[in-house]
Amino acid sequence: VQLQACGGGLVQAGGSLRLSCAASGRTASNVVVGWFRRAPGKEREFVSAISWSGGGTLYKDSVKGRSTISRDSANNTVNLQMNSLKPEDTAVYYCAGRYGRLMEYNRYYHYWGQGTVVTVSS
Repeated sequence: VQLQACGGGLVQAGGSLRLSCAASGRTASNVVVGWFRRAPGKEREFVSAISWSGGGTLYKDSVKGRSTISRDSANNTVNLQMNSLKPEDTAVYYCAGRYGRLMEYNRYYHYWGQGTVVTVSS
């Protein structure tokens, strides 16, 4: 599966952004698409994930309640709506894919798109 992320930008604290991840290639029903981010000087961390079949979602605790991940099967995209953004959400966001179970560990995601930059100003 090939993935391409877009939707990043500069936003003020409290604002919203929607990130999109377009999938192509082998998009089988057991594909899981996840969002990860890497803030300056920090390691890449899990943000959210969704199973392509729509059977489940996962969220990092710090974004839970502020973010919604969804799948648009007509357009083969996975969207991450982020609201009430905080400066600590500033990072490069990546979408990634794996076949199998829903999980949050980036080492089990084998397909990665390029990053999209999110900058939240205070």
